[in-house]
Amino acid sequence: MTSKDVWEHGVISSEQALTIAGELLDTHYPEASFAYAAGSIMRGEGTHLSDIDFVVVFDHLEAACRESRVYKGVPVEVFNHDPETLGWFINDDVERGQPGLLSMVAEGVIIGHRNPLAEQLQREAKVRLEQGPPPLSTAALNTLRYDITDALDDLQGDRPLVETLAIGAVLYPKLAELALRGRHRWNGATKWLPRLLSKVDADLAVKFDTSFRTLFTSGAVGPVVALVEEELSRQGGRYFDGDRRLAPASWRIAR
Repeated sequence: MTSKDVWEHGVISSEQALTIAGELLDTHYPEASFAYAAGSIMRGEGTHLSDIDFVVVFDHLEAACRESRVYKGVPVEVFNHDPETLGWFINDDVERGQPGLLSMVAEGVIIGHRNPLAEQLQREAKVRLEQGPPPLSTAALNTLRYDITDALDDLQGDRPLVETLAIGAVLYPKLAELALRGRHRWNGATKWLPRLLSKVDADLAVKFDTSFRTLFTSGAVGPVVALVEEELSRQGGRYFDGDRRLAPASWRIAR
């Protein structure tokens, strides 16, 4: 069975992924200092469509670079960094409360040279991941409250089902972010949100699932409206009056 067959049949293991990552490092990134192989496959949670997250660290790069490859039939998302660019992107992760790269470094398997820096960076990443995200700033919280309030008003209007479903699709990730960040937990994207909610509060995750499932299957908005009101009340309630956002003075076209 070839590597492509293995991937397409959904039986790729973490050991196979590690072998593939090691070969990719040797053949395509020989000047790299070390790398971290991470992602759902490495955790033993991959599906037949999962890719390998691969953070490759060099002594120095002119600029960080993300690239997608298919190596021996397996998709690989490559994040090229040096220690300084890695630090910048991890800080950005922390500030946004969404620890994509931070998690890759903290949870990944170190491959390549057993560079002491690789282990040091991983220890630091684990500490920052465990500490959780910083609190939302007042401005960020109010923006989120405003956006959710606006979606809630739209959801309760008299409108076609297709519009109601579109509003629900936009509302879900914003409400999940409010629920997670409001509880001082990391936020995520798309498929990760239900998993993160489950880790925080199993009952909360069930509320999200049942209310949005009801909305998307029948168009009934009541359960979602109740959930939104409950989560907004934890963070100060609806927000509209007083919202003001000042554009940078440089945002102009001279005439």
